Amino acid sequence: MNKSTNISIIGGGLAGLIGASHLARKGYNVTLFEKHHHAGGRLRSFEAKGYTFDMGPSWYWMPEVFESCFHEFGYDVSDFYQLKRLDPSYTVFWKESKPLRVPADPANLGEWFESRESGSSKKLELFLKEAEFKYNTGMKMLANNPMQNLGDYLDPSLFRHLFRLDLFTSMNRHIGHYFKDTQIRMLLGFPVLFLGGTSRQIPALYSMMNHADLNLGTWYPMGGMSEPANAFYRIALEQGVHFHFGEEVTRIVTRDDQAISVVTEADTYKTDGIIGAGDYHHIEQNLLPLESRNYSESWWSRRTMAPSSLLFFVGIEESIPELTHHNLFFDEDLDRHAEQIYNRPEWPDHPLFYLCNPSKTDSSTAPEGCENLFFLIPVAPGLEESDEIKNRLFENVLQKLERHTGRDLKAKISFRRSFGIKDFTMEYNSYRGNAYGLANTLLQTGVFKPSMRNPKVKNMVYAGQLTHPGPGMPPSIMSGKLAAGLLDQTMRTF
Repeated sequence: MNKSTNISIIGGGLAGLIGASHLARKGYNVTLFEKHHHAGGRLRSFEAKGYTFDMGPSWYWMPEVFESCFHEFGYDVSDFYQLKRLDPSYTVFWKESKPLRVPADPANLGEWFESRESGSSKKLELFLKEAEFKYNTGMKMLANNPMQNLGDYLDPSLFRHLFRLDLFTSMNRHIGHYFKDTQIRMLLGFPVLFLGGTSRQIPALYSMMNHADLNLGTWYPMGGMSEPANAFYRIALEQGVHFHFGEEVTRIVTRDDQAISVVTEADTYKTDGIIGAGDYHHIEQNLLPLESRNYSESWWSRRTMAPSSLLFFVGIEESIPELTHHNLFFDEDLDRHAEQIYNRPEWPDHPLFYLCNPSKTDSSTAPEGCENLFFLIPVAPGLEESDEIKNRLFENVLQKLERHTGRDLKAKISFRRSFGIKDFTMEYNSYRGNAYGLANTLLQTGVFKPSMRNPKVKNMVYAGQLTHPGPGMPPSIMSGKLAAGLLDQTMRTF
């Protein structure tokens, strides 16, 4: 492809970086526009009082997706950062029984399963074999396919496995087929809380995440979660991608059925093709003219969104040995919290929450003898927030942490900062302030997600968490590559 063919990438998150790199390698003149002054999108960090806080994703799952992407550009993960497998993968705090430290080797989890339910260790083996099949099949035939029409499901290699993928069975029913114990079911169902629905609404296809969790393991890039973003930014630079940081795109100009330029706060740039790798809804509703949009505002308002999050970044001047790197506090009614997210949106009165403590693994994230804590409370998107609400919920989760650890921690807080729905909206143009994209219900999975193509703007495609394959770091990497392939295919027909 001639270098005079100009491609514009809107958004510098993982999807944008990967899409830009693939197209630049193919010979396009690629320019990436990013409203912030850094690459990586939500993979960002900040420093305060000797602490370094990751602000976005904190779980590093599916390491082979990262490795595969690096290999495509002639690198290994180890060329950029040290990847460490966590053991235990995470700790679960229950209301009454002692905490469960989930071992990195699932074979060592069988004893705990048996203590909860006789015969369940063998059932776990069967459950994880099914999860592995779904993972391998789903990743190969669904996640790595742009899924642009229903005919994609009729591919013979996929269609013969369609029912085994459990698209039409709920996670709740699937897990219940194997296990009856409440704690076991909560452990296996916890990823559902972030997929955008109750276990009764999410297809059992997503038990593939249990394979990612218990078999493939939980990892951490030493130096922090922004290390992958730094690595992909370096690759993009090497491929010749031009970066315009701190330059937000404010408008896309179209003529007939093509985009002809992007307008930023600073200038107007001629373009021959676009990957919209920012928030899909924002690009559609705020950057494109009405006649060029894939979907209407009323269509978007009918989508079921995954949760937003209320985050607290906290520095504690005390070591907390009871915690591990990742900690799940399942000491409240999961169904009630899910109900307050999905069915009758309101601020939770007794929230479950997640607590990341990276200083357990990476001493560079906190001063000596101190802990770096990242609290996350899943909440319904679009709620009206206030300082009073945020303070109440922080007191709630802090008291639970103190109760479980037997420590008086409030007086040891040396730093605290919150990040909520308004921040997601302002910082990332996030639709309704969501943190995890669309809910992964059956009618919002695969071909039913917002399309990567825009038939009204033929030289434009979309990437990122609101389109295929969905939210999270690995899906964003795959989305960027898929978008680059689609746009390249389109450009070669002009």
